[in-house]
Amino acid sequence: MFRSPFRVFDIHGHLPYRLVLGGKRHELVSRYGAERSERMRLTWDFQELAIENQHNETLPLIDRWVQELDKYNIAGLNFLTALDNDNMADQISRHPGRFTGFAYHSIEDEGAAEELKRAADVLGLKGYKLFGPLTGIPFDDPSLDPVWTVLAERKLPVLIHFGLLGHAGGIVHHPNISPLAIFNTAREYPDIPFIIPHFGAGYFQELLHLCWSCPNVYVDTSGSNQWVRWMPYELTLETLFRKTYELIGPERIVFGTDSLGFPRGYPYRYLQDQVRVCRDLRFGEGDIENIFGNNARRLLGLHTLHSTNTQISETGG
Repeated sequence: MFRSPFRVFDIHGHLPYRLVLGGKRHELVSRYGAERSERMRLTWDFQELAIENQHNETLPLIDRWVQELDKYNIAGLNFLTALDNDNMADQISRHPGRFTGFAYHSIEDEGAAEELKRAADVLGLKGYKLFGPLTGIPFDDPSLDPVWTVLAERKLPVLIHFGLLGHAGGIVHHPNISPLAIFNTAREYPDIPFIIPHFGAGYFQELLHLCWSCPNVYVDTSGSNQWVRWMPYELTLETLFRKTYELIGPERIVFGTDSLGFPRGYPYRYLQDQVRVCRDLRFGEGDIENIFGNNARRLLGLHTLHSTNTQISETGG
């Protein structure tokens, strides 16, 4: 899908972590969620857990991820979550050329700013991961200023999930569910790159409005983006890419998959579908390489990769 030597860098993956969306679910909601999950598995041809359990699981998880990236010729993957920040640093340190990681801890904790500083300065983590619908206070609350200051001083990116959260029975209503919840903060701290995943996960218009006002807001393409099916008007992956590209250009679009682990492994089909859309829309080679790796590399402070074709085009005018 790409001209050599360019290779993909994925901004959005997850190591095992804790995500609490509420109390115990009613049996009807659990059954509804299981039915929808099975339908998704069949739709996207994901492996059954029973089949996966037949495999040899003695290989450490992070080594399995190396094998998975090699299988699809993916250069690197940025993990957003782990059990804690020390666990993240320990995991990615085993293969520093393939993985980077973000800090993941509650922004409402009393020592959140100090922990973020430790994660960046001591552990070498390259950003911060938050969930809007799991944050109980406004993002522009003065108590959070120390966290934003740490990010701004280091120009570290923060990726914040807004929109629908979880599977069936998940969160659809919350004061911080819209990307516009970060508007005041993004405008006040222009040195912080704010990455909003899944094209806004149901809040695409709000995300575009946020991008219009704030040049430090980036759009993450990750996941299956099935939320488009729950919109009252027709919306497709092609529309998402076309409108985003037209309005903010290719420099602020960042590829991700939302890779969650095994048995699913690396959802290569997400990459295939997104590249196909970009090529159908006749995006230039340099734009495609920015979207599918180099924008992420810049945000993470890594060296960019360009195909020979792109280098000739860029240097030859």
